[in-house]
Amino acid sequence: MIDETILVVNAGSSSFKFRLYGVPDTRDPAALEPLLDGQVSGIGGRQPRFKVKAATGQKLADEPLAPEAARDIGAAQELLSNWLADRLDSPPIAIGHRVVHGGPEFTEPVRVNEEVLQQLHALVPLAPLHQPSALEAIEVIRQIAPAMRQVACFDTAFHRTHSEVADRYAIPEAMFNQGVRRYGFHGLSYEYIQRRMRELSPEHAAGRLVVAHLGSGASACAMKQGISVDSTMGFTALDGLPMSTRPGRLDAGVVLWMMERGMSPEEVQRVLYKESGMLGLSGISADMREIAASDTAAARRAREYFAWRTAEGIAGLCVATGGLDALVFTAGVGENDAQARAQVCERLDWLGVRLDAERNQAHATVISADDSRVVVYVVPTNEELVIAEHTLSLLQ
Repeated sequence: MIDETILVVNAGSSSFKFRLYGVPDTRDPAALEPLLDGQVSGIGGRQPRFKVKAATGQKLADEPLAPEAARDIGAAQELLSNWLADRLDSPPIAIGHRVVHGGPEFTEPVRVNEEVLQQLHALVPLAPLHQPSALEAIEVIRQIAPAMRQVACFDTAFHRTHSEVADRYAIPEAMFNQGVRRYGFHGLSYEYIQRRMRELSPEHAAGRLVVAHLGSGASACAMKQGISVDSTMGFTALDGLPMSTRPGRLDAGVVLWMMERGMSPEEVQRVLYKESGMLGLSGISADMREIAASDTAAARRAREYFAWRTAEGIAGLCVATGGLDALVFTAGVGENDAQARAQVCERLDWLGVRLDAERNQAHATVISADDSRVVVYVVPTNEELVIAEHTLSLLQ
């Protein structure tokens, strides 16, 4: 019987995802048991929805919400808190949060207090889509349950092993000292994949490994001897690979051009965070599935661009690793879009990447051909489990 639980919260700009884990009597983080997960979607919109399912797959809730009930992240957090209070004998012993930006100071998970909150609020301009949502969820919990222990887990922490050269831009030293450097993101996902690869192939986990986290947000990470040595993302979550609504790599002169034409910082931010990427290229949707279903020239060009720039990013990371032994695809697109994987790998043939078409179509764990010099994997990620384990470990 499970008496204690840990809640994991991943608050986004328009969705609020959560997962509840049971804590074993041994309090061993490796033995955490998933109990349920769900989300509040459409936050701030006209048709928000609340869904929860048990780890067994049983549907526990699936209902539309009044717009007021999900007007913002705070309202979604309060809704979840009330729903859990009606179903749990006791509240969770702690709540772990995914926080996108930890800046240069936060290199590992931390207990949240007033000082930590102030430091995290100062980083909002570096992650304007994600940071405010996470902090809003934390603040609401502090109001409704002041004694609740909360832990912040950072997407940037995994990349603090980069060399100083890898972390720098060619800008004045004073700006680097003020925190303008390449941070890298999706670190919680990469941490899980590195651990999973140690189970699947210790040799590749310790070798020259590139992991492509391809989802709504997209990046790739170079690992060598099990640690991150470079990433396609930089100072903010705008850089690197093209994403659903973010452009990825972009000449800074484009931003200057927009400002010279009279666009305000807020307008520039809207274009770069919400109107670019696959949405801007296709003119149809930010969803790769909808783009793939379209036969327009713009849709085909968007998919080709995504594959081109993703392959380019992966190849570029091989400078940091000194070659490539294994490539891992993960996250929504990486795990489920066989065509996207094939298009990326076609452009890496010169590196020794060869797919087996049947394995790729079946989403097998290993999708490379037997004669491929680089072994290619598809590995589902689990950021929530990493957060839950860190949270329990910190309580110990």
